[in-house]
Amino acid sequence: MNRVEHIAGQTYHGRRGGPAHGFRHGFDYLLIPDMEAEAVAPWPFSRKGGPVCLRDRDHGGPPGAGRGAVWLREVLAAEGVDIDGLTIGLIAQARLWGHVFNPVSFWLARDGAGALRAVVAEVSNTFGDRHSYLCLREDGGPITREDRLRARKVFHVSPFQDVSGGYVFRFDIAEDRVGIFIDYVTAGGGLYASFSGRRRALTRAGLAAAMLRRPFGSRRVLALIHWQALRLWGKGARYRPRPEPPSAEVSR
Repeated sequence: MNRVEHIAGQTYHGRRGGPAHGFRHGFDYLLIPDMEAEAVAPWPFSRKGGPVCLRDRDHGGPPGAGRGAVWLREVLAAEGVDIDGLTIGLIAQARLWGHVFNPVSFWLARDGAGALRAVVAEVSNTFGDRHSYLCLREDGGPITREDRLRARKVFHVSPFQDVSGGYVFRFDIAEDRVGIFIDYVTAGGGLYASFSGRRRALTRAGLAAAMLRRPFGSRRVLALIHWQALRLWGKGARYRPRPEPPSAEVSR
């Protein structure tokens, strides 16, 4: 059964190099194990629209013009990644009351035995740009919690960080919880980010509690991003103007 799951957890960001800065916030993510099958979830969640939804057009391509799992299949084929019995899942924040913004969502590509074989980190910035990083082992084998997967940073996210250095991703996707750890390393510092929480079936009570706890959804996320940027600016962090985004949608 393709039951939609609710991940109520925390995200942490800690900056390396001056000025020192860190924060921790709660969040609500959804996990759909199979984006190509009918999703089982209580009202008011929907895959098409309504108060709480997770739509294909919000993911897998430019914001608002995504193509969902079809896009990911094309990306994997273009990169020469052949996964037998491929099942495509997605971890993302839902569109709430007509608004959505995901700083990062994660596409999960599993094989017929259920092993995680590739992850695509779909990164969006507040300037309306999007870029995705394909993460997989060099030998194409199953991704475990011990693996460190690297990608070169090519996309502007924070105006207080250069587009340089690289990411080290670690994915701990267990049956009962999710842990995603991102180490951004540059010559002058970088930052460390983590996302973790327990996996539970999405219920009407859990959804209602999440909407009461964080009723503004991704509007709150945007407000927090700008608040942290204001704090960094107040600490003397140097502002960097937005460069042109990379021409390629996906990189490693």
